[in-house]
Amino acid sequence: MKLMQGIRFLGEWGAVLFGVGFLAPLIAQSMDALEVSAPFGLSTLAFGLVVGPTAGLVAKLRGSWV
Repeated sequence: MKLMQGIRFLGEWGAVLFGVGFLAPLIAQSMDALEVSAPFGLSTLAFGLVVGPTAGLVAKLRGSWV
């Protein structure tokens, strides 16, 4: 029973986890490749870790990425 609850929890927060695990490194690598500096003196990874999960949270709340 606890396994099903854990899977359900991960499914509900999947968009945010996708933002952390995929979007954040993708944003950081893209910024590094294009030689774009992050604002506010952040590293590119820190900036990705702000933008990626935020986009995932917005997608979760809206129910859609589009």
